[in-house]
Amino acid sequence: MSETTLERPIEASGTFAVGPKTVYRLGYGAMQLTGPGIWGEPKDRATCIAVLRRAVELGVNFIDTADSYGPEVSEQLIADALHPYGGDLLIATKAGLTRTGPAQWHPVGRPEYLRQQLEMSLRRLKVDAIDLFQLHRIDAKVPADEQFGFLADILAEGKAKSVGLSEVSVADLEAARKIVPITTVQNLYNLTTRQSEPVLEYAASNGIGFIPWFPIASGKLAEPGGPVDDVSKANGASAAQVALAWLLRRSPVLLPIPGTSSVEHLEDNAGAATVELSDAQFDELTAAAG
Repeated sequence: MSETTLERPIEASGTFAVGPKTVYRLGYGAMQLTGPGIWGEPKDRATCIAVLRRAVELGVNFIDTADSYGPEVSEQLIADALHPYGGDLLIATKAGLTRTGPAQWHPVGRPEYLRQQLEMSLRRLKVDAIDLFQLHRIDAKVPADEQFGFLADILAEGKAKSVGLSEVSVADLEAARKIVPITTVQNLYNLTTRQSEPVLEYAASNGIGFIPWFPIASGKLAEPGGPVDDVSKANGASAAQVALAWLLRRSPVLLPIPGTSSVEHLEDNAGAATVELSDAQFDELTAAAG
């Protein structure tokens, strides 16, 4: 293993083009840099700043956040920790969920609301354009074409360099792509939760990046004697590293964004990029939760 890989293990995860930028596939999700229930300021702000800076040191150049994380807290922390940003750093954010309290989320997809949130994200992140702006949810109370049309408008205006969708079906993706080019999709997907398999297959067939949120879950598979435990011991890797390594191998369009507010956990997650699963190990893990 090269010295560069040891110092910047994220670079071993491979790359993927997201709009005009190419990022390393193993990124960082900034949802957990807030108070309980993804609400309010974190208990230890200095540690959260340290986590963000350490992520970049490890090679992370893809950070995913949202206006609703805090709300506003996560975006502000990113700006405070990393602005002015390095040229290869891609910061993705989202709008379309409003908050009324801890663990409470409500879709709002009216174009005027989305535009307001976009403008506030631009201000908080201190940028002229969002690298990747994602519709956090499709609001069933608003015509979907109006929400997709808003994404097309901000691309044309140059306020977003690329756009994506979150928690959608293949039909949603197809409908959106008739109106606006979709660069990424962000759905729940991990070793044990694969309801979005058809969306992943569609993304892979169409060159769309798939950002799996909650990527580390391994559940009972990580219990003593389980397949994740067996692979962990054989590879000298943690259960989290095995779960992430499986995702990285599962498809070249997968862009896992494990999140944490701990430098120690961040460093462990980053090490997943260097874990090489054998064909037999990959097949065993795939079959175990299939």
